[in-house]
Amino acid sequence: MKKSLLAAVVLASASFAAPAAWAQTDISSPPQALDLIDGSAFFGDSFDAGNSGNTFADQFSFSVTGTVGQNLDAIVASVSRTADAGLDITGIWLFDGDDTLLSEGTSMESGAVDVWTVAGGNLSAGDYYLRVNGTVVSDDGASFGGAMMLMPVPEPGAYGMMLGGLGILGFLARHRKAKRDQA
Repeated sequence: MKKSLLAAVVLASASFAAPAAWAQTDISSPPQALDLIDGSAFFGDSFDAGNSGNTFADQFSFSVTGTVGQNLDAIVASVSRTADAGLDITGIWLFDGDDTLLSEGTSMESGAVDVWTVAGGNLSAGDYYLRVNGTVVSDDGASFGGAMMLMPVPEPGAYGMMLGGLGILGFLARHRKAKRDQA
């Protein structure tokens, strides 16, 4: 008798917990290719009402071309009236085409406004993607948007010229000061 009572309690507990676990659905969009214009692009996604508790992991792919390495800077954000409306961004990551994690994002703000940034340095020619994860926290429609920019990595010669220019400016400033002190 005790075994059947215990089995009934376990079965009842499992049936109450199961609907909560089943309620969460992955509503990720298919991977999207970014259209880079002069090394920059906008990206994002929108979700219909009625998705409270559902999660997403959207991918935005792009390619780096040329022989000069590229630095990447990206930002993603969502805005809602309160922290319990819209969606909650839980992360942004940079991966290469072989699914190797290159950089993990940083949360700049969380709550009614979610802001995340990610950076990647000296990316060589090849395929890459950004992944944005999150959870829809209400039954209202929700969306997020982002922007990314690629900039060439300065060549070592550029740093040398910059340091040389600063040295000349320092010399001229010192020379003017000495001339003024003599007068």
